[in-house]
Amino acid sequence: MAFSERVSRLKSSLIREILAAAQRPEVMSFAGGLPAEAMLPKVEWADMPVSMGQYGMSEGEPALREALAAQARSLGLACEASQVLVVSGSQQTLDLAAKLHIDVGTPVMLEAPTYLAALQIFQLFGADCITVPLEADGPDLQQLRARLERHRPAFIYLIPTFQNPSAVRYSEAKRDAVAALLDEFGVTLIEDEPYRELTFDGASATPITSRLKKASWIYTGTVSKTLLPGLRVGYLIASPDLFPHLLRLKQSADLHTNRIGQWQALQWIGTEQYRSHLCELRAFYRDRRDRFQAALHKHFHDIADWNVPQGGLFFWLTLKQPLDTRTLLDAALAADVAFMPGEPFFPEPDKHPGHLRLNFSHIDPARLDEGLRRLAGVVREGLAVKAA
Repeated sequence: MAFSERVSRLKSSLIREILAAAQRPEVMSFAGGLPAEAMLPKVEWADMPVSMGQYGMSEGEPALREALAAQARSLGLACEASQVLVVSGSQQTLDLAAKLHIDVGTPVMLEAPTYLAALQIFQLFGADCITVPLEADGPDLQQLRARLERHRPAFIYLIPTFQNPSAVRYSEAKRDAVAALLDEFGVTLIEDEPYRELTFDGASATPITSRLKKASWIYTGTVSKTLLPGLRVGYLIASPDLFPHLLRLKQSADLHTNRIGQWQALQWIGTEQYRSHLCELRAFYRDRRDRFQAALHKHFHDIADWNVPQGGLFFWLTLKQPLDTRTLLDAALAADVAFMPGEPFFPEPDKHPGHLRLNFSHIDPARLDEGLRRLAGVVREGLAVKAA
């Protein structure tokens, strides 16, 4: 069979494979970034217009675009509804951006570590993925400047608020410095903020895109972490020079995002009901974070280091003794526990052994202690085998 050249670069998604393997009810999973089902809001269908079953505009529902623009302006991002494109989950933003910018060998810049599915898309299109290491408050600025000077990437992809997988939140100073560097070098920013609303300490910072003066930008978000991931409704907001191209790429991809999901999202965005739901969501996940931290300290304190996340859905563990955690997957699943190895979050996974990403939002608290006890046992056994 004749396939396109890019299919040779197509990699399966390890996280999707782990989630599939963890479908057995007895498995205690820390693998995926799944919201807690207890916090998925109930939706109503009775008032939905019949017309929502018809084809719609590629840009998205006008009222939803207005609501999303208003929400973005409240964060400090100057934009109009005409710059908003409703997409099939913010994952589609990354696909459209890759199609817009990447040819084989195109340099793009990413955090190290970075979002696994972003790597998958960018590498599929043949990007040369250049990384900049993350510090506790954002990227290493000295290395960021050096890489911008050397590689002149087509864009930089950043997750500044509760980064996936590391949970790092950029400081105000780092956000200002990154914006200044991107303006200086004329590099497009793709800013991904799926976890912005899941803040546990009440702190907030304006997006990096709102601080840019010259550089082009794409800002993307989703309702998957705050409402229903099954709606597959996300959005991008783009600088005027990029928007028409992204719209045409959207038209050629799927005509438009599903209107039924858009209508459901519109019942929430910008409403008092939504604000109340977010308050409940933050309190719920803060409690789960605290319980997870206590259990982690009990079972992992002697074998790993981590920072307590101030938002998002993940803990990022670094083993005190490096070990390729991918080698632990089979043993973990045999012990009825699932986790996400850290290596695939780097473009060169073999060079970054010894990390685990653990989700704290989804597991039943009644099974939390036992799950982490078993996982710690698997890690200890792996370390002992390596040391032998």
